[in-house]
Amino acid sequence: MAVMGIGAANWLKGSGALLLSCRTNSVPAVVSSCTVIASRSRVHYCSSTFSLQHQKKNNTLFSSGVNGHKIGDWGSQVTKLYFNFYCTASSNVSIEEKDSSGEVVEEDEESKMRKIKDAANSLDIRVGRIIKAWRHEEADSLYVEEVDVGEAEPRIICSGLVKYVPLDHLQERSVIVLANLKPRNMRGVKSNGMLMAASDASHENVELLEPPERAVPGERIWFGSADEKDNLPDVATPNQVAKKKIWELVQPHLKTDGASVAALGTHCMRASTGVVVSPSLKDANIS
Repeated sequence: MAVMGIGAANWLKGSGALLLSCRTNSVPAVVSSCTVIASRSRVHYCSSTFSLQHQKKNNTLFSSGVNGHKIGDWGSQVTKLYFNFYCTASSNVSIEEKDSSGEVVEEDEESKMRKIKDAANSLDIRVGRIIKAWRHEEADSLYVEEVDVGEAEPRIICSGLVKYVPLDHLQERSVIVLANLKPRNMRGVKSNGMLMAASDASHENVELLEPPERAVPGERIWFGSADEKDNLPDVATPNQVAKKKIWELVQPHLKTDGASVAALGTHCMRASTGVVVSPSLKDANIS
């Protein structure tokens, strides 16, 4: 069955909820008077499938995912509803939310970017130094690197750089490491972090980001001016990064500028001794 609710056009204008369609795992079923199914974050958009658990009370459907709000009438002994909702928007779309009185509050681009910057500075991005690197035994496209990030023991990190960086260029190289991602098993090797790199639009050219001279392994990287170093937020835990999708929020806004300096919008990526750069790529994406 299909139930139409608030459409994509209203979502892009700033509505706080979207229901495009739903299905049930048995029929017949009737869902009516649908209200809010999914609330949108102020600072990013989503594209996902939402599985709605429920409890059945007096033939009324309640969701356990949105604090027990009534979302419709229950017409059969169905155990689950599944809602698919999809939306996209360019970064210059303003975001609107309603305050407690129901008035629409519009968030401008400056406020939106300030929140994205705060999220970016909760990422644990550090100066690293590759101690040694070798080819992954089970994956032709991967290197395995042992990286000093200022901890008691070096981290093991896997990187898909075989097509782009010769192995001898990785040895004893200073790099930028995203350190608060959940560990991932990559063909039998647990990878605990990510080397950050710039790439052109065709993804044919990829360069590892480079910290400034005299930066030491373990030193924190941040976005902003030099005098913001002492006012940075605490770094998020790997679980928080995953749950809040912090990297997914921040990454689309990371690029190199016309001088190959890495930046988040207009905020330079920097260490205590200077800015982070790509060796040569200008106006390139960073991931």
